Amino acid sequence: MATVSSKEAARAAELRELLDRYNHEYFVLDAPTVSDAEWDALFRELVNLESKHPELRTPDSPTQRVGAAPSAAFGEYRHPVPMLSLGNAFGQQELRQWNERVTRLLGAAPTAYVAELKIDGLAIALRYENGAFVSGGTRGDGSVGENITPNLRTIRSIPLRLSGKPPDVLEVRGEVYMRRSDFDRMNERRIAAGETAFANPRNASAGAVRQLDPRITASRPLRFFAYGFGEAIPPLDATSQWELLEQFHTFGLPVNREAKRFEDFEALVTFCESWDAKRGTIDYGIDGVVVKIDSLDQQRRLGFVGRDPRWAIAFKYQPEEAQTRLLSIEVNVGRTGSVNPYAVLEPVQVGGVTVSTATLHNQDYVRAKDIRTGDQVIVRRAGEVIPEIVRPVIEARKGKQLPEYELPKKCPACGADVFRPEGEAMAYCTNGSCPAQFKERLVHFAAVMDIEGLGYKFCEALVASGLVHDVADLYFLTESQLVSLPRTGEKSAANLLRNIDASKHRPLWRALYALGIRFVGSQNAQLLATAFPSIDELASASVETLQATEQIGPRIAQSIVEYFDQKPNQRVIEKLRRAGVTLQGTAATRPAADGPLRGKTFVLTGTLPQLSREEATALIAGAGGKVSGSVSKKTDYVVAGDAAGSKLTKAEQLGVKIIDEGELKKLVAK
Repeated sequence: MATVSSKEAARAAELRELLDRYNHEYFVLDAPTVSDAEWDALFRELVNLESKHPELRTPDSPTQRVGAAPSAAFGEYRHPVPMLSLGNAFGQQELRQWNERVTRLLGAAPTAYVAELKIDGLAIALRYENGAFVSGGTRGDGSVGENITPNLRTIRSIPLRLSGKPPDVLEVRGEVYMRRSDFDRMNERRIAAGETAFANPRNASAGAVRQLDPRITASRPLRFFAYGFGEAIPPLDATSQWELLEQFHTFGLPVNREAKRFEDFEALVTFCESWDAKRGTIDYGIDGVVVKIDSLDQQRRLGFVGRDPRWAIAFKYQPEEAQTRLLSIEVNVGRTGSVNPYAVLEPVQVGGVTVSTATLHNQDYVRAKDIRTGDQVIVRRAGEVIPEIVRPVIEARKGKQLPEYELPKKCPACGADVFRPEGEAMAYCTNGSCPAQFKERLVHFAAVMDIEGLGYKFCEALVASGLVHDVADLYFLTESQLVSLPRTGEKSAANLLRNIDASKHRPLWRALYALGIRFVGSQNAQLLATAFPSIDELASASVETLQATEQIGPRIAQSIVEYFDQKPNQRVIEKLRRAGVTLQGTAATRPAADGPLRGKTFVLTGTLPQLSREEATALIAGAGGKVSGSVSKKTDYVVAGDAAGSKLTKAEQLGVKIIDEGELKKLVAK
């Protein structure tokens, strides 16, 4: 065995860290910053290093697991059987090598194979009991995902009750996705309403099923394909993957009808390769073909190795690429003041979509790739969706002296200095009153507070007209002011004012998120709204107090303190208060002044049999108790339901009393 060099050990550690970060972005945040191809390359490098030096393989290596931990914003969904991802085959040779391995392990060639299109969506699990849909969740880390049952119920292609004679218990696995045509129509409606268009079908699908409001999920044109199962009690009648798909069809579950069964391996290879050229002809995105051993008995015999089932593999396609000309590098200004370069391209077709712009992230990214205005560049849709520049075509410069890119030293919107903090890749406009920043903050506020009719175009008009100077000014607009804006009649003005007024009653967490406090996203805002029942309590909290809240680290805590210390922000909050915007927990989440649970702190974990998390919180608060997002020595009770996770473990370690839903109801009734 070769000796591990310090350089190899350091590289393995670096790869583990990178892959964990990118996994978190992809599986938990649904906001990938690298393409599938780049992730695959890093993963394969780590696999090769660990194969060469097994002592580098750690139990928590990305090669030994799938994805990342579930978001704290949802309850947990525990998979009865691990929901693993697949190994990849890039090209015919690697597919043949996989077939040789399974043939060797089985002692004979597989009797047959099933090939299914690899849908570019979000993997989910659906649990049916006595034929009825009872719960569902995301893949998460393969063992525990996010419980998104209310959202999945809104997807019309998911049957709420199975047909035929399904097992008493059946966990179905499949993919939520969006048709391209549906996606295009949805974006057309959003643009017509002045709202921001979604970037791509996959992100729109993933974001839709992870909404806290199921009504938003219901408004999105989502669909579902079933492709496998995790648990079946009693066992299914099917003896093969092909029979399983047919049985799913009889249960009323949608299955992809492009799937094929092959007894001849060469015909299978031809099928896999043929879809690379055909993938633009269907109405949904695919990034490969999943190949499975057909016999379920042979699948069981082959089992798993690390993170992958031995009996299946994903035949992956390279992202589609095209060459075009980089016309210019422009910048936009985000709501936090970040100055973001982007590429303006000569329009080009990539994967059935016209691409005219591409992300460039920051100046370091542009310099590292040596991208220059006037270049011929190779463009692809990263992960089949996000347009990016792969590289410039250096030989096409033909001796031209194209200057290196320099980020503007002045903000393009207001002319203020642009400053890049030490140790950060991003540069920022230094003017807190920059109109471009404010416009983006206003758009963000309107979206989070769910103000229907207040989209990007309308926000742009409000800022340009000078009718609003901060987000709180929205609540003091009059009908006569609105009708003075272009294309705004009395009826639309009245409707918008009614929607603005309705937004005053949104829960506290939405107001916290809408304010645009740096590093405070929707999930952190919900945790903060639980831990601090009013914005005044949050504003007066110290960094140390904030850090005691679950998932609030020093960076977020410091950002919150700095936000509330600034006089302009204090004035905005006072104006919101005068307007009647909810800045404290509702009666459902505020502890009652008296009651049997007065002074007691509870933590909820897992899925309760009857009460939703919101109902349990309201029950506790109504009896005088307080619900916290994290377990500590000060916690009096942990209420545990099904699929309880790390909070239950911590409660056991700290000796905190653990009760179930029934015991909670008894405490309230005292």
